[in-house]
Amino acid sequence: MIVKPRKYPIAIKKLKAIQGRLAQSHPKYEIISENISKRLAGYKGEKSLDYHLSFLDEKTFHIMHDVRLFDGKHYFHIDTLILSRKFIYLLEVKNISGTLFFDNQFNQLIRTQNNTKEAFPDPLIQVERQCNQLNKWLKLNKFKNLHIKDLIVISSPRTILETFPNNEKIHQKVIHSAKLPFKIKYFEESQEKNLLTENQLNKLSKLMIEKHTPGNTDYLELYNISDVELQKGVICSNCSRLPMEIRRGRWICNYCHFISKDAHLSALEDYFLLISKEITNAQIRTFLKIPSIYIANKILTSLKVNVTGKNKGRVYHLDFDSKIQNY
Repeated sequence: MIVKPRKYPIAIKKLKAIQGRLAQSHPKYEIISENISKRLAGYKGEKSLDYHLSFLDEKTFHIMHDVRLFDGKHYFHIDTLILSRKFIYLLEVKNISGTLFFDNQFNQLIRTQNNTKEAFPDPLIQVERQCNQLNKWLKLNKFKNLHIKDLIVISSPRTILETFPNNEKIHQKVIHSAKLPFKIKYFEESQEKNLLTENQLNKLSKLMIEKHTPGNTDYLELYNISDVELQKGVICSNCSRLPMEIRRGRWICNYCHFISKDAHLSALEDYFLLISKEITNAQIRTFLKIPSIYIANKILTSLKVNVTGKNKGRVYHLDFDSKIQNY
């Protein structure tokens, strides 16, 4: 059964919010766009795995996606964890097209596509580090002598996999996603002894979910972008231009003439993602380009969020967490 579903990553939401508010001539625009494309490809690859995971027995396996734990020194993220009474399966999902050559001599992954070669970090080193950190986490939480099976899952069936003839580790650990249920079945049948009771399995599964710590990367800081560089105003959902103008309670786009009553909500979510979870009347007027205190106050009151302070010191605590999955 799926005990921790996969949700849309907040990292992509934040990056898209930045992209939508940067001028296309901005020096960081292209790198932000490339990062979004890579993350979307990764998310698509991870989602495509769900079909193959559906063949696993729901009573036997506990499936959790996007798990981030702390080993006592470092945080580590795992794409998908599958727990059974016999094994813990650690899956690193890769959505990389073309021909992949796993070079164990130089510890790199080489992708060839359209007669162009490109090097990637060795995913074997990545999963080995994740296994070490997971083992450390298990011991810290009084779970010992559990067996971890780490697998690198290639989501695209069209990706060609190659390596040196003697590189047995690749043959054992790198698989296409369609083979995953059969690989897990093989491992389960090869191990007769259960290492966990049903109660222990439930306890471990629950503990991992409780200990999951969402990441909260400040991408403006990461890319050295000041919030002053972000274009202010409400973005039109029809033509993606800004700013829309508010007239008689409606947002109107001066470019495509699109009209909306709640276009400000997307802008406030951008503010929530990139700037702060708290906002004042003065701040909402600046960010949304609202012409008056009265209109700003009316919008803030309509949000029905928690408020602290009085008069000019009133602070509104934005709440978009129900819509957002931290990553």
